[in-house]
Amino acid sequence: MGKSLVAVNAGPRVKWNTDTLINEAIKGAESQGATVRKFDLFRLEKYTGCISCFGCKKEKFKGHCICRDGLTPVLDAIRESDGLIIGSPNYLSELTASFRALYERLIFQNLTYNLETPCCNVHPIPVLLMMTSNAPDTMYLDMMQNYRQTLSRFVGPTEIFISGDTLQLKDYSKTEWPWTLFNPEAKQKRHDEVFPQECRKAFELGAALVSR
Repeated sequence: MGKSLVAVNAGPRVKWNTDTLINEAIKGAESQGATVRKFDLFRLEKYTGCISCFGCKKEKFKGHCICRDGLTPVLDAIRESDGLIIGSPNYLSELTASFRALYERLIFQNLTYNLETPCCNVHPIPVLLMMTSNAPDTMYLDMMQNYRQTLSRFVGPTEIFISGDTLQLKDYSKTEWPWTLFNPEAKQKRHDEVFPQECRKAFELGAALVSR
């Protein structure tokens, strides 16, 4: 029987950079016989980040966030899955608030505050974390490495992938205020030449996730 994976889009734009890379990773996983359930965080019912109720610190709820809202089906699906794909754009030098809400609750439910067993996750799964950004690929590498370390510790072995200098608009000339910070021709050239390579890489990473 094939593996079951969860994919999460933490960005709002359908069929743009982040969503495209996630879909390519999904195709890669499916090429190896996996089934993938995808969630778009911006299209869920209302939810919040961790509310610090400490319900997950009770023995009978350990490893389970007891806050019930739009993120509950996502957390439940991840808990039962064999692997996780998450993608988020970079907003103001961080991943999206939607990503952070999921991240807080995904991590905190497995954190015990116990020195002997700091993590109560009994079912570690491999994770692929992807970020898109209009900044250079290496600008937020340290931040992504920090996410990799924490996810590896509390969810499972994590690999990161960054797509930088992305195309944000189909036509930069149609903005009400000129976006003079960017070179539209260079952005388009990179999107045409480099982004397809990144899509192939996302496909490969999704395929490799199934065997990890």
